[in-house]
Amino acid sequence: MIELDADAFDALVADELDALPEEMVAGLDNVVFVVEDRADDGTLDLLGLYDGLALTERDRYGVGELPDRIIVYREAHLAACDDLDELRDEVHTTLVHEIAHFYGIDDERLHELGWA
Repeated sequence: MIELDADAFDALVADELDALPEEMVAGLDNVVFVVEDRADDGTLDLLGLYDGLALTERDRYGVGELPDRIIVYREAHLAACDDLDELRDEVHTTLVHEIAHFYGIDDERLHELGWA
């Protein structure tokens, strides 16, 4: 387990998001990234969550829609990682995984690609 305060973890997530390829993030419309300590059920098993409707499932999407959310759970990441390099890798993987859900890529395909 690694120790990192909330502000430092937020900065790490922002750095990893900035490092993602432009073609991956360019299509993210009306999506916010949020860091929370834990999932609502208190588990440390869930590293991230896409809360929204995937592009492949939308029949309409317009002005006034609440933004989709990609949530990164800080305490789960800290519990799963032993050092800062491992934490960066895990945050990176979580961001890619949840962004893939935005684009409609399911867990089965993510497993095939090595991202789940």
